[in-house]
Amino acid sequence: MFAPVYLDHNATTPLDSSVREAMLPWFGDRFGNASSRHEYGRAARKAVDEARAQVAAAVNAHPTEVIFTGGGSEANNLFIKGAAALMKPGLVAVSAIEHPCVREPARQLIRSGWRCVEIAVDGGGRIDLAAFDRVLAEQPRLVSIMQANNETGVIQDVAALAKTVKTAGGWMHCDAVQALGKIEVDFRALGVHGLTLSAHKIRGPVGVGALIVDKRIELAPLVAGGGQERNLRSGTENVMAIVGFGAACELIVSYREARSRQIAALQAVLEAGLVGLGARIFSAGAPRLVNTSFFAIPGVDGETLVGRLDRAGFAVASGSACSSAHPEPSHTLLAMGVDAALARAAVRVSLGAGSTRQDVDGFLTALGENLASLRTMTAVAV
Repeated sequence: MFAPVYLDHNATTPLDSSVREAMLPWFGDRFGNASSRHEYGRAARKAVDEARAQVAAAVNAHPTEVIFTGGGSEANNLFIKGAAALMKPGLVAVSAIEHPCVREPARQLIRSGWRCVEIAVDGGGRIDLAAFDRVLAEQPRLVSIMQANNETGVIQDVAALAKTVKTAGGWMHCDAVQALGKIEVDFRALGVHGLTLSAHKIRGPVGVGALIVDKRIELAPLVAGGGQERNLRSGTENVMAIVGFGAACELIVSYREARSRQIAALQAVLEAGLVGLGARIFSAGAPRLVNTSFFAIPGVDGETLVGRLDRAGFAVASGSACSSAHPEPSHTLLAMGVDAALARAAVRVSLGAGSTRQDVDGFLTALGENLASLRTMTAVAV
């Protein structure tokens, strides 16, 4: 298979070899059901418990606060719908730049008598504090604000926002899927009631995530059954994936700071080159993840450019992979006040653990060549 240089780590990451090694025994002789009361079951339960402790340690939580799910989307739905099911309908508020797996379940609550509002952001993609205060004045029961945006990489001051929400009597949830492994994610310091994580963004397996839940709150399960995961996620545990998640969390704890410094140096080279090619980098002045560069070349369609770069040997994105089936302008950029035409030109480069200076230099060369080709074609057409 033709293998382009991979520069789309915010969509998913390659499975780390050490994570794969940790998972392999569970594809073979270790196949027990973690709920079974014999040796095979006890071995599986021990593996799940060890992984739970590894995930908890990565975010400064207690193992009993970790609820394993099938991924970040399920975890987000579990908190929003699970909390709402045990509350009198009221106001649910989410930021205007949330991932669809937060926005959509919040909107679905409208059918149950809830009101749903979006909290505006400023031109840099940060929460508009005046708009936030106006929403809080309406006393929302549930609030969800992501720690880091999947498209722009913008980082929110979740701890300060959560403190205000809790003072107003609301429950605060945070989607930290993109933040985990890139910046510090500390459940205690953030002060939220629920925190969503996912394994495949940190060189772990696809198909497993977690909701970290403050044990003082009660949620209704999405799936009823055998009562696994504190009766919040019934069903036989996916032991091999959970083991991989734990191994990936242990890995990021050991290398996050050093890896972040390495990637930050690459981002500086990348963005200097992008500016030199006439790109506008979105949220350039806001606190951002060091691996994420969301940019546009005015007048150049983002989808077209992504396709040409793929053929040139570089895998990048035009926005959120989870919304790629619907090539509308980025809702994040529109919420930031970016013109729809410029939003359609957006391209995202997200670096990862395996990214090198050679990758960045090669990408910038390919981008320059494709821009020159597109401009020549435009000139001929005119």
